Amino acid sequence: MPVVIVTDSSSRLPASLRDKHAILQVPLYLTTEDGASYAEGVDEMPDDIITTPKVTTSGANLRDLQKTYGQAWELSEGDGVVAVHMSRRLSGTWSAARLAAETMEGNVRVVDSRSVGLSVGLTTMAAVQAAEKGADRDEAYEAAVRAAATAESMICVQALDNLRSSGRISAASHMLGSALSIKPILHMADGILTLRERHRTSTKAIAKMLDAAVELAEDDAVTVGVQHCQNEELAESVLEQATGRIENITSTIVVDLGDVLGTHVGPGAVGVTLGHGLDPLT
Repeated sequence: MPVVIVTDSSSRLPASLRDKHAILQVPLYLTTEDGASYAEGVDEMPDDIITTPKVTTSGANLRDLQKTYGQAWELSEGDGVVAVHMSRRLSGTWSAARLAAETMEGNVRVVDSRSVGLSVGLTTMAAVQAAEKGADRDEAYEAAVRAAATAESMICVQALDNLRSSGRISAASHMLGSALSIKPILHMADGILTLRERHRTSTKAIAKMLDAAVELAEDDAVTVGVQHCQNEELAESVLEQATGRIENITSTIVVDLGDVLGTHVGPGAVGVTLGHGLDPLT
């Protein structure tokens, strides 16, 4: 078997893709005020957990990472493992992953995707596609690093309260986003979520996000992904508009942000992610 790729549940890759390409996934966690803990993608979540007060999230833990890296190493039959995780500036997952990799005698290389959500997933797929073409561990690692460096990710949220309370965005950005009910467009910059633009209505914010996506795509071959939190109808509309305006699209994907990321961005959020240089996602 070629190099085995591992990611975490922030990547939002559908189970169909993970199963087809033998991608292993470690869970992120949510904990409720009464101490109940849930592993994303493993445990059945309460339907209302995203809007439940005082829910906390945590990254992949060392135990899960060590176990999954060990499984991946065995499956690779000596070819090695590449692990793609969410930005080190947003979660402790990357630091725990480095510790886990240190126990694997150099057989695991860990990629900081410098992002979160579907951008992590597309970076993971870059490593997968390289490995399936015969790349060795280091070459697959480099493919993921290149994908992470060129990925673009934006999201429109209804309010910044969740992100501010969890420390994922600054207090200053919160003030800009809440004034006069302004709707912000956030984007990933240097591994953190920052305010890109702000508009008075969600409709205007989404239109401007699409304008930015078209500009960023340029004439490159791009994968267009749309991610959302409990807003599938709008996500499908955003994808339809994007595909009508971006010319050179290799493939498209729509995913739910899941419960961990959804807890941070809140219901209604919709975002666009662009992956450059990927083969079609199949």
